[in-house]
Amino acid sequence: MPPKARPKKNLSAIKRARQAEKRRLRNKAVRTSLKTVIKKVKTAVSSGNRESAAKALFEAITNLNKAASKGIIHKNTASRQISRLTKKVNAIPQAEAA
Repeated sequence: MPPKARPKKNLSAIKRARQAEKRRLRNKAVRTSLKTVIKKVKTAVSSGNRESAAKALFEAITNLNKAASKGIIHKNTASRQISRLTKKVNAIPQAEAA
């Protein structure tokens, strides 16, 4: 880990440091939850259950779009991940109706 920065001297710099720390923690939480949601989709795809995979994909798309709109991840990154996950879910064969 890098060494801590020198304590700031003026009030605006102190406030900026406080805000940056809050944002860093919030962004970290969102990124972690994104990884979890993406992992759920991949697990559902590997199990071969199309319904659960589609449900998990919908949740992942929602979370990725929210993160992109708030600037936590780049919009193209969100788009690329959504595309890849959708291709994986669509590759699961349809369950035959009895």
